[in-house]
Amino acid sequence: MSNPSTTVRVAAVQYAPDLETRTGTVDRVLGAVAEAAGHGAQLVVFPETFIPYYPYFSVVLPPAMIASEHNRLYDNAVAIPGPVTDALAAAARLHQIVIAVGVTERDHGSLYNTQLVFDVDGSLIMKHRKIMPAFHERMIWGQGDGTSLKVIDSAVGRLGALTCWEHYSPLARFALMAQHEQIHISTYIGSVFGPVFTEQTEIQIRNHALESGCFVVNATAWLSREQVESITPDPKMREVLSGGCMTAIIGPDGMHVVPPLTEGEGMLIADLDMSLIVNRKRMMDSVGHYARPDLLSLNVHSRETPQTRVMRQPNRHADDVQAAEVAE
Repeated sequence: MSNPSTTVRVAAVQYAPDLETRTGTVDRVLGAVAEAAGHGAQLVVFPETFIPYYPYFSVVLPPAMIASEHNRLYDNAVAIPGPVTDALAAAARLHQIVIAVGVTERDHGSLYNTQLVFDVDGSLIMKHRKIMPAFHERMIWGQGDGTSLKVIDSAVGRLGALTCWEHYSPLARFALMAQHEQIHISTYIGSVFGPVFTEQTEIQIRNHALESGCFVVNATAWLSREQVESITPDPKMREVLSGGCMTAIIGPDGMHVVPPLTEGEGMLIADLDMSLIVNRKRMMDSVGHYARPDLLSLNVHSRETPQTRVMRQPNRHADDVQAAEVAE
């Protein structure tokens, strides 16, 4: 999308996942995609690892007690490519909508916190693995690398994406800002850590919108009282699994485009006036006229990091021939 005066309609979804089956959550996602498209949305955003569900057990259980739930998460995790991504791609094509959704990805023996973005033709245009899981999450997920710290072109503009506390990494955020993202896809947990987490999330996403001069579409998940009770019988831990919701759509001026959703299930719909990006950046472009790359710059290591590398043995015969030629 090159026309800066274009208006883009977006949706941010705050739903509860199905804590029992991956299929149940996928059905909720597909239903919400159809609903968002029915409202004319061109982009719909779902919460962090919404498919199959966020591992709330890692918050309330000690490490020695998580084995059965961890194994169940492996059983329900998403293979890429696989049936889940096929269903999401088909929904994007059917409804001509960009879909952004967080999943727990299974890659052989490891799990990853992964954001997926499908364009309107159903193509998977982004697979971003969270580069640093939070302290309790490191028991669950591996780490991503720099290959997905990139902004991609889509039917609705240039998209960047980060997950939850990746927004506490100013260098990761700057890596996307420097690639001139227009819409930043942001996903957080939701229904955890109380009202302070709600406020911290709002501060982070509003600050990023201001610094990047872009729109931010953020989605958090909701848990019902019955779901919280199913996760833990401990009343104190049930208090931990409350609050923390901040589904919101933020403009380049750092203000809410529509009122945020902090309680219950729902969907935000908003029209983004893309000309507001230039209106912000003409005053403060942190990767342009308001930057000093001669003083401060960033190196991003964007190469893949495979587990094995084939090292070539030196050609001794060639070395001997070269040495003989020098001797002559």
